[in-house]
Amino acid sequence: MLKTGITTGASAAAAARAAALLLLRGETNKNITIVNPEGNLLEVPVESLELDGSCARAVVIKQGGDDPDVTSGLPVVAEVAVCAGGVHIMGGRGVGVVTRPGLQAPVGSPAINPVPRKMIVDALDDLIRPGSGVEVTISVPGGEEVALKTLNPRLGIVGGISILGTTGIVRPMSEEAFKKSLAPQVDLAVAAGYRKVVLTPGRIGFRTAVERYGLPREAVVEMSNFVGYMLDVCVDRGIEAVLLWGHHGKLVKVAAGIFHTHNRLADGRMETLAAFAGLYGAPAGLISKIMAAGSAEEALGLLKESGFAGIFNAIAARASTRAEAYTRTRLKAGTVLLGLDGTILGMDESTRLIGREMGWQKLL
Repeated sequence: MLKTGITTGASAAAAARAAALLLLRGETNKNITIVNPEGNLLEVPVESLELDGSCARAVVIKQGGDDPDVTSGLPVVAEVAVCAGGVHIMGGRGVGVVTRPGLQAPVGSPAINPVPRKMIVDALDDLIRPGSGVEVTISVPGGEEVALKTLNPRLGIVGGISILGTTGIVRPMSEEAFKKSLAPQVDLAVAAGYRKVVLTPGRIGFRTAVERYGLPREAVVEMSNFVGYMLDVCVDRGIEAVLLWGHHGKLVKVAAGIFHTHNRLADGRMETLAAFAGLYGAPAGLISKIMAAGSAEEALGLLKESGFAGIFNAIAARASTRAEAYTRTRLKAGTVLLGLDGTILGMDESTRLIGREMGWQKLL
């Protein structure tokens, strides 16, 4: 059975309680019990404790369990000092700062989400006398470097990681958690005033859209393999139109009605390419070669050599129709299919309309 872990938010709350117990009661606790938002008790080991005059410091090592979390193993540090009434939470080194509107924390504040903030406050509630208070500074040594491996730079969070978590518990290999981490990109686009966005599978598509074709950076959203989920997010956030933008080997699946594009879950690339080639008059020999191709790029080469590369416009149109049907026509969709070098292999008329409305100056 896979082992669960503790979120950065729960780690920060446990470290804050350990430091406060040392500062306010003189207690040195190497294991701290906190309560998560669901009312469950979480036992969190404390790596180290230190009292320095009027400030106490506690370190908890972030444990991701069996989840491949880039923050696993980082020290989460809480420094607690007495101040005027209430709990005042600050961000220290390695905790990112929010620079763009649309996230759960306001611009200029540390990237400590509301649930972790509440967990920190709740962890200290029974320790603070009426009229008194504490200042809690959360820092994560090494957070600056690790943040570069996350979506934080794209989200406008600079200088470190985010303190996250809605339950305090990291559940291993959580696809749901990964999906939810992508949704804030749409919130940022909406906050920047966009009602039309680009959905692309990854960072190569992002760079191509922004740097090569001049689409607005704030409106380009990474969706990974979760086409259907991100379409639902767009509908929920009031997005009016999307451009599906990416390598043909990914987005050709959408034309076949596949909305989770991981190759182990669904494929159908060769079948879709072969079907469209046949629809446009390809001979049986070419169709057989496409079906036997080992990669989408190999199939593309066959189509180009045989003069059937034009089918990608029709595939793009079909993908757009499928995406609109998936959302029950609650938004408009266009599709752009790219080669590995970033050149456009095919797109539909909806793309031209949406692209122009987004200010795509290099639209063909």
